[in-house]
Amino acid sequence: MSANVSNPLSKLSDYDFELPEALIAQHPAAERTASRLLLVNGNSFTDRLFTDLPSLLNPGDLLVMNDTRVLRARFFGQKDTGGQVEVLIERINGDGTGLGRVARAQIRASKSPKPRTRLRLADAFTVEVTGREGEFFLLALPADEPQDFWQLTEAHGLLPLPPYITHTPGSDDETRYQTVYAKNPGAVAAPTAGLHFDEKILAQLKANGIETATVTLHVGAGTFQPVRAENLDEHIMHHEWYHLPEATVKAIDACRVRGGKVVAVGTTSLRALESAARHQNIEPGGSLHADSRETDLFIRPGYQFKVVDRLITNFHLPKSTLLMLVSAFAGYDTMRAAYQHAINQQYRFFSYGDAMLLTRIEHAL
Repeated sequence: MSANVSNPLSKLSDYDFELPEALIAQHPAAERTASRLLLVNGNSFTDRLFTDLPSLLNPGDLLVMNDTRVLRARFFGQKDTGGQVEVLIERINGDGTGLGRVARAQIRASKSPKPRTRLRLADAFTVEVTGREGEFFLLALPADEPQDFWQLTEAHGLLPLPPYITHTPGSDDETRYQTVYAKNPGAVAAPTAGLHFDEKILAQLKANGIETATVTLHVGAGTFQPVRAENLDEHIMHHEWYHLPEATVKAIDACRVRGGKVVAVGTTSLRALESAARHQNIEPGGSLHADSRETDLFIRPGYQFKVVDRLITNFHLPKSTLLMLVSAFAGYDTMRAAYQHAINQQYRFFSYGDAMLLTRIEHAL
Protein backbone atom coordinates (compact mmCIF):
# COMPACT_ATOMS: atom_id res chain seq x y z
CA MET A 1 0.00 0.00 0.00
CA SER A 2 1.05 3.57 -0.49
CA ALA A 3 3.47 4.98 2.03
CA ASN A 4 1.67 8.32 1.87
CA VAL A 5 0.12 8.66 5.31
CA SER A 6 -0.40 12.42 5.27
CA ASN A 7 -4.15 11.86 5.13
CA PRO A 8 -4.85 8.12 5.11
CA LEU A 9 -8.54 8.62 5.88
CA SER A 10 -9.78 10.09 2.63
CA LYS A 11 -7.57 9.22 -0.36
CA LEU A 12 -8.23 6.22 -2.56
CA SER A 13 -4.54 6.06 -3.49
CA ASP A 14 -3.66 5.36 0.14
CA TYR A 15 -5.22 1.91 -0.28
CA ASP A 16 -3.34 0.86 -3.38
CA PHE A 17 -0.64 -1.81 -3.46
CA GLU A 18 1.11 -3.94 -6.06
CA LEU A 19 0.08 -7.59 -6.02
CA PRO A 20 1.82 -10.18 -8.20
CA GLU A 21 -0.84 -11.79 -10.37
CA ALA A 22 0.51 -15.24 -9.45
CA LEU A 23 -0.74 -14.72 -5.86
CA ILE A 24 -4.40 -14.42 -6.92
CA ALA A 25 -5.85 -17.81 -6.00
CA GLN A 26 -7.72 -19.30 -8.97
CA HIS A 27 -8.84 -22.48 -7.21
CA PRO A 28 -9.61 -23.41 -3.60
CA ALA A 29 -7.11 -25.29 -1.46
CA ALA A 30 -7.29 -29.09 -1.60
CA GLU A 31 -9.25 -29.08 1.68
CA ARG A 32 -11.30 -26.23 3.15
CA THR A 33 -9.06 -25.91 6.20
CA ALA A 34 -5.79 -26.36 4.28
CA SER A 35 -5.21 -22.63 3.85
CA ARG A 36 -2.71 -20.56 5.78
CA LEU A 37 -3.65 -18.10 8.51
CA LEU A 38 -1.72 -14.91 9.23
CA LEU A 39 -2.04 -14.00 12.90
CA VAL A 40 -1.82 -10.22 13.27
CA ASN A 41 -1.16 -8.99 16.79
CA GLY A 42 -0.30 -5.31 16.71
CA ASN A 43 2.74 -5.09 14.47
CA SER A 44 3.67 -8.73 15.08
CA PHE A 45 2.89 -11.20 12.30
CA THR A 46 2.91 -14.96 12.83
CA ASP A 47 2.47 -17.48 10.02
CA ARG A 48 0.03 -20.16 11.10
CA LEU A 49 -2.38 -22.64 9.53
CA PHE A 50 -6.15 -22.29 9.53
CA THR A 51 -6.36 -25.55 11.47
CA ASP A 52 -4.68 -23.65 14.33
CA LEU A 53 -7.74 -21.42 14.75
CA PRO A 54 -9.31 -23.31 17.69
CA SER A 55 -6.11 -22.77 19.70
CA LEU A 56 -5.97 -19.05 18.80
CA LEU A 57 -9.41 -18.30 20.27
CA ASN A 58 -10.42 -18.57 23.91
CA PRO A 59 -13.18 -20.60 25.60
CA GLY A 60 -16.20 -18.32 25.88
CA ASP A 61 -15.52 -16.50 22.60
CA LEU A 62 -18.33 -16.26 20.06
CA LEU A 63 -17.92 -16.72 16.32
CA VAL A 64 -20.58 -14.90 14.27
CA MET A 65 -20.96 -16.34 10.77
CA ASN A 66 -22.87 -15.18 7.69
CA ASP A 67 -25.24 -17.97 6.61
CA THR A 68 -26.17 -16.45 3.24
CA ARG A 69 -26.22 -18.80 0.25
CA VAL A 70 -24.86 -17.83 -3.17
CA LEU A 71 -27.39 -17.78 -5.99
CA ARG A 72 -26.68 -19.30 -9.40
CA ALA A 73 -27.11 -15.77 -10.65
CA ARG A 74 -25.14 -15.52 -13.94
CA PHE A 75 -26.85 -16.06 -17.32
CA PHE A 76 -25.86 -15.81 -20.96
CA GLY A 77 -28.51 -15.06 -23.54
CA GLN A 78 -29.65 -12.75 -26.28
CA LYS A 79 -31.93 -9.80 -26.92
CA ASP A 80 -35.01 -10.16 -29.03
CA THR A 81 -33.00 -8.28 -31.68
CA GLY A 82 -30.34 -11.01 -31.60
CA GLY A 83 -27.58 -9.24 -29.68
CA GLN A 84 -25.68 -11.24 -27.06
CA VAL A 85 -26.03 -10.38 -23.35
CA GLU A 86 -24.53 -11.48 -20.06
CA VAL A 87 -26.80 -10.99 -17.05
CA LEU A 88 -25.85 -11.06 -13.37
CA ILE A 89 -28.93 -11.01 -11.15
CA GLU A 90 -28.00 -8.87 -8.17
CA ARG A 91 -31.19 -9.17 -6.20
CA ILE A 92 -34.54 -10.94 -6.45
CA ASN A 93 -37.53 -8.94 -5.21
CA GLY A 94 -41.09 -9.91 -4.50
CA ASP A 95 -43.95 -8.55 -6.58
CA GLY A 96 -46.54 -8.17 -3.84
CA THR A 97 -47.52 -11.83 -3.95
CA GLY A 98 -44.45 -13.09 -2.09
CA LEU A 99 -43.01 -14.59 -5.28
CA GLY A 100 -39.72 -13.46 -6.79
CA ARG A 101 -41.00 -12.32 -10.18
CA VAL A 102 -38.94 -9.15 -10.46
CA ALA A 103 -35.17 -8.77 -10.16
CA ARG A 104 -32.39 -6.22 -10.34
CA ALA A 105 -29.41 -7.12 -12.50
CA GLN A 106 -26.21 -5.99 -14.16
CA ILE A 107 -26.23 -6.49 -17.94
CA ARG A 108 -23.24 -6.59 -20.25
CA ALA A 109 -24.07 -6.04 -23.92
CA SER A 110 -22.71 -4.17 -26.94
CA LYS A 111 -25.60 -1.73 -26.46
CA SER A 112 -27.53 -1.27 -23.22
CA PRO A 113 -31.03 -2.71 -23.56
CA LYS A 114 -33.87 -0.22 -23.48
CA PRO A 115 -37.11 -0.61 -21.51
CA ARG A 116 -39.46 -3.24 -22.96
CA THR A 117 -36.51 -5.16 -24.47
CA ARG A 118 -37.04 -8.89 -24.03
CA LEU A 119 -34.09 -11.14 -23.18
CA ARG A 120 -33.97 -14.89 -23.68
CA LEU A 121 -31.71 -16.32 -20.96
CA ALA A 122 -29.98 -19.72 -20.96
CA ASP A 123 -32.29 -20.62 -23.86
CA ALA A 124 -34.79 -21.48 -21.12
CA PHE A 125 -36.90 -18.46 -20.20
CA THR A 126 -37.63 -14.86 -21.16
CA VAL A 127 -37.50 -11.65 -19.13
CA GLU A 128 -38.41 -8.08 -19.96
CA VAL A 129 -36.35 -4.99 -19.11
CA THR A 130 -38.70 -2.61 -17.31
CA GLY A 131 -36.34 0.19 -16.30
CA ARG A 132 -33.10 1.12 -14.56
CA GLU A 133 -31.89 2.00 -11.06
CA GLY A 134 -28.46 3.52 -11.49
CA GLU A 135 -26.15 0.86 -12.93
CA PHE A 136 -28.75 -1.88 -12.44
CA PHE A 137 -31.50 -2.95 -14.83
CA LEU A 138 -34.94 -4.00 -13.62
CA LEU A 139 -36.20 -7.31 -15.01
CA ALA A 140 -39.66 -8.86 -14.85
CA LEU A 141 -40.98 -12.29 -15.77
CA PRO A 142 -43.94 -12.51 -18.13
CA ALA A 143 -47.29 -13.46 -16.65
CA ASP A 144 -47.28 -16.84 -18.36
CA GLU A 145 -43.91 -17.95 -16.87
CA PRO A 146 -44.85 -20.61 -14.27
CA GLN A 147 -41.61 -20.38 -12.28
CA ASP A 148 -40.18 -17.43 -10.37
CA PHE A 149 -36.60 -16.13 -10.35
CA TRP A 150 -35.66 -18.25 -7.32
CA GLN A 151 -36.56 -21.42 -9.20
CA LEU A 152 -35.12 -20.28 -12.52
CA THR A 153 -31.72 -19.31 -11.12
CA GLU A 154 -31.39 -22.64 -9.37
CA ALA A 155 -32.40 -24.58 -12.49
CA HIS A 156 -30.58 -22.65 -15.22
CA GLY A 157 -28.09 -20.17 -13.74
CA LEU A 158 -24.32 -20.35 -13.43
CA LEU A 159 -22.36 -19.73 -10.24
CA PRO A 160 -21.15 -16.09 -10.28
CA LEU A 161 -17.45 -16.49 -9.57
CA PRO A 162 -15.60 -13.20 -8.97
CA PRO A 163 -14.23 -11.40 -12.05
CA TYR A 164 -10.61 -12.13 -11.10
CA ILE A 165 -11.22 -15.91 -11.21
CA THR A 166 -10.72 -16.74 -14.85
CA HIS A 167 -11.93 -20.35 -15.24
CA THR A 168 -15.47 -21.46 -16.02
CA PRO A 169 -17.26 -22.66 -12.87
CA GLY A 170 -16.94 -26.42 -12.41
CA SER A 171 -18.28 -29.04 -10.04
CA ASP A 172 -15.61 -28.16 -7.48
CA ASP A 173 -16.75 -24.53 -7.44
CA GLU A 174 -20.37 -25.59 -6.96
CA THR A 175 -19.49 -26.88 -3.49
CA ARG A 176 -16.41 -24.87 -2.55
CA TYR A 177 -17.83 -21.43 -3.35
CA GLN A 178 -20.49 -22.03 -0.69
CA THR A 179 -19.87 -22.22 3.05
CA VAL A 180 -20.77 -25.52 4.75
CA TYR A 181 -23.34 -23.59 6.80
CA ALA A 182 -24.92 -21.68 3.86
CA LYS A 183 -28.67 -21.57 4.46
CA ASN A 184 -30.50 -18.48 3.19
CA PRO A 185 -30.25 -17.89 -0.60
CA GLY A 186 -29.74 -14.35 -1.82
CA ALA A 187 -26.02 -13.56 -2.28
CA VAL A 188 -24.18 -13.13 -5.57
CA ALA A 189 -20.78 -13.50 -3.91
CA ALA A 190 -19.66 -15.82 -1.15
CA PRO A 191 -18.75 -14.62 2.36
CA THR A 192 -15.27 -15.90 1.66
CA ALA A 193 -13.81 -16.03 5.18
CA GLY A 194 -16.37 -18.73 5.89
CA LEU A 195 -15.11 -20.93 3.06
CA HIS A 196 -12.23 -22.11 5.29
CA PHE A 197 -14.53 -23.86 7.77
CA ASP A 198 -15.53 -27.52 7.57
CA GLU A 199 -17.59 -29.66 9.93
CA LYS A 200 -14.48 -30.99 11.67
CA ILE A 201 -13.10 -27.60 12.66
CA LEU A 202 -16.57 -26.44 13.74
CA ALA A 203 -16.70 -29.48 16.05
CA GLN A 204 -13.24 -28.67 17.40
CA LEU A 205 -14.27 -25.09 18.13
CA LYS A 206 -17.35 -26.30 19.99
CA ALA A 207 -15.27 -28.81 21.98
CA ASN A 208 -12.95 -25.95 22.98
CA GLY A 209 -15.85 -23.98 24.44
CA ILE A 210 -16.08 -21.53 21.52
CA GLU A 211 -19.68 -20.80 20.55
CA THR A 212 -21.15 -19.90 17.18
CA ALA A 213 -24.08 -17.79 16.00
CA THR A 214 -25.28 -16.53 12.62
CA VAL A 215 -26.34 -13.40 10.81
CA THR A 216 -27.50 -13.14 7.22
CA LEU A 217 -26.10 -10.53 4.87
CA HIS A 218 -26.79 -11.07 1.18
CA VAL A 219 -23.54 -10.03 -0.47
CA GLY A 220 -24.30 -7.93 -3.55
CA ALA A 221 -22.50 -7.40 -6.83
CA GLY A 222 -21.48 -3.99 -5.53
CA THR A 223 -18.81 -5.67 -3.44
CA PHE A 224 -16.75 -6.01 -6.66
CA GLN A 225 -17.41 -2.51 -7.94
CA PRO A 226 -14.28 -0.35 -7.97
CA VAL A 227 -14.11 2.82 -5.92
CA ARG A 228 -13.75 5.55 -8.53
CA ALA A 229 -13.54 8.68 -6.38
CA GLU A 230 -10.06 9.66 -5.20
CA ASN A 231 -11.75 11.62 -2.41
CA LEU A 232 -13.45 8.87 -0.40
CA ASP A 233 -15.98 11.35 0.97
CA GLU A 234 -17.50 11.29 -2.54
CA HIS A 235 -17.86 7.50 -2.72
CA ILE A 236 -21.43 6.19 -2.72
CA MET A 237 -21.53 2.86 -0.90
CA HIS A 238 -23.59 -0.02 -2.31
CA HIS A 239 -26.59 -1.35 -0.37
CA GLU A 240 -26.92 -4.85 1.05
CA TRP A 241 -29.70 -6.47 3.07
CA TYR A 242 -28.99 -8.08 6.45
CA HIS A 243 -30.88 -9.90 9.19
CA LEU A 244 -29.73 -10.06 12.81
CA PRO A 245 -31.78 -12.74 14.62
CA GLU A 246 -32.80 -12.57 18.27
CA ALA A 247 -30.83 -15.73 19.05
CA THR A 248 -27.61 -14.03 17.94
CA VAL A 249 -28.39 -10.93 19.99
CA LYS A 250 -28.74 -13.15 23.08
CA ALA A 251 -25.54 -15.02 22.21
CA ILE A 252 -23.62 -11.72 22.00
CA ASP A 253 -25.02 -10.55 25.33
CA ALA A 254 -24.06 -13.86 26.96
CA CYS A 255 -20.57 -13.63 25.45
CA ARG A 256 -20.11 -10.16 26.94
CA VAL A 257 -21.27 -11.34 30.37
CA ARG A 258 -18.74 -14.18 30.46
CA GLY A 259 -15.91 -11.95 29.23
CA GLY A 260 -15.57 -13.51 25.80
CA LYS A 261 -14.71 -11.83 22.51
CA VAL A 262 -17.11 -11.39 19.60
CA VAL A 263 -15.28 -12.74 16.54
CA ALA A 264 -16.77 -11.90 13.14
CA VAL A 265 -16.20 -14.50 10.44
CA GLY A 266 -15.70 -12.18 7.50
CA THR A 267 -16.30 -8.54 6.73
CA THR A 268 -19.94 -9.28 5.86
CA SER A 269 -20.71 -10.58 9.35
CA LEU A 270 -18.93 -7.56 10.80
CA ARG A 271 -20.87 -5.22 8.52
CA ALA A 272 -24.20 -6.71 9.60
CA LEU A 273 -23.37 -6.37 13.30
CA GLU A 274 -21.96 -2.87 13.05
CA SER A 275 -24.85 -1.76 10.81
CA ALA A 276 -27.35 -2.86 13.45
CA ALA A 277 -25.37 -1.00 16.10
CA ARG A 278 -25.32 2.16 13.98
CA HIS A 279 -29.05 2.03 13.26
CA GLN A 280 -29.87 1.38 16.92
CA ASN A 281 -27.40 4.03 18.11
CA ILE A 282 -25.68 1.51 20.39
CA GLU A 283 -22.62 2.51 22.37
CA PRO A 284 -19.54 0.23 22.23
CA GLY A 285 -20.32 -2.98 24.10
CA GLY A 286 -24.02 -2.12 24.32
CA SER A 287 -26.86 -4.56 23.81
CA LEU A 288 -28.30 -4.96 20.31
CA HIS A 289 -31.83 -5.78 19.21
CA ALA A 290 -32.94 -8.14 16.46
CA ASP A 291 -32.96 -6.25 13.16
CA SER A 292 -33.54 -6.60 9.40
CA ARG A 293 -32.88 -3.82 6.90
CA GLU A 294 -30.72 -2.41 4.12
CA THR A 295 -27.28 -1.08 4.96
CA ASP A 296 -24.92 1.26 3.14
CA LEU A 297 -22.40 1.43 5.98
CA PHE A 298 -18.96 2.51 4.74
CA ILE A 299 -16.29 1.58 7.29
CA ARG A 300 -12.89 3.25 6.95
CA PRO A 301 -10.22 4.58 9.31
CA GLY A 302 -11.79 6.79 11.92
CA TYR A 303 -14.80 4.51 12.42
CA GLN A 304 -15.49 3.48 16.03
CA PHE A 305 -16.45 -0.19 16.25
CA LYS A 306 -19.32 -1.03 18.58
CA VAL A 307 -19.63 -4.82 18.53
CA VAL A 308 -16.79 -6.82 16.96
CA ASP A 309 -13.56 -7.55 18.85
CA ARG A 310 -11.72 -9.83 16.41
CA LEU A 311 -12.08 -10.55 12.71
CA ILE A 312 -11.30 -13.51 10.48
CA THR A 313 -10.93 -12.33 6.90
CA ASN A 314 -9.25 -13.05 3.59
CA PHE A 315 -6.86 -10.70 1.77
CA HIS A 316 -8.71 -8.03 -0.21
CA LEU A 317 -8.30 -6.18 -3.48
CA PRO A 318 -6.28 -2.96 -3.79
CA LYS A 319 -8.37 0.19 -3.48
CA SER A 320 -11.37 -1.79 -2.21
CA THR A 321 -13.80 -0.76 0.52
CA LEU A 322 -12.96 -4.04 2.27
CA LEU A 323 -9.30 -3.07 2.50
CA MET A 324 -10.43 0.22 4.02
CA LEU A 325 -12.56 -1.72 6.52
CA VAL A 326 -9.70 -3.90 7.77
CA SER A 327 -7.45 -0.83 7.92
CA ALA A 328 -10.02 0.78 10.21
CA PHE A 329 -10.25 -2.38 12.31
CA ALA A 330 -6.59 -3.30 12.86
CA GLY A 331 -4.80 -0.09 11.91
CA TYR A 332 -3.78 1.44 8.60
CA ASP A 333 -0.02 1.03 9.11
CA THR A 334 -0.52 -2.47 10.54
CA MET A 335 -2.48 -3.58 7.50
CA ARG A 336 0.02 -2.07 5.10
CA ALA A 337 2.80 -4.02 6.80
CA ALA A 338 0.70 -7.21 7.08
CA TYR A 339 -0.13 -7.20 3.37
CA GLN A 340 3.53 -6.70 2.48
CA HIS A 341 4.43 -9.61 4.78
CA ALA A 342 1.79 -11.74 3.07
CA ILE A 343 3.17 -10.89 -0.37
CA ASN A 344 6.73 -11.63 0.74
CA GLN A 345 5.62 -14.97 2.20
CA GLN A 346 3.62 -15.91 -0.92
CA TYR A 347 0.19 -16.01 0.71
CA ARG A 348 -2.73 -16.65 -1.65
CA PHE A 349 -5.07 -13.68 -2.14
CA PHE A 350 -8.79 -12.99 -2.59
CA SER A 351 -11.82 -15.30 -2.48
CA TYR A 352 -10.07 -18.68 -2.73
CA GLY A 353 -6.98 -17.45 -0.90
CA ASP A 354 -5.62 -17.60 2.63
CA ALA A 355 -6.94 -15.91 5.76
CA MET A 356 -5.86 -13.63 8.57
CA LEU A 357 -6.97 -13.19 12.18
CA LEU A 358 -7.12 -9.57 13.32
CA THR A 359 -7.69 -7.93 16.68
CA ARG A 360 -9.39 -4.56 16.88
CA ILE A 361 -7.41 -1.59 18.05
CA GLU A 362 -9.06 1.66 19.03
CA HIS A 363 -8.87 4.80 16.90
CA ALA A 364 -6.31 3.20 14.63
CA LEU A 365 -4.69 4.97 11.70
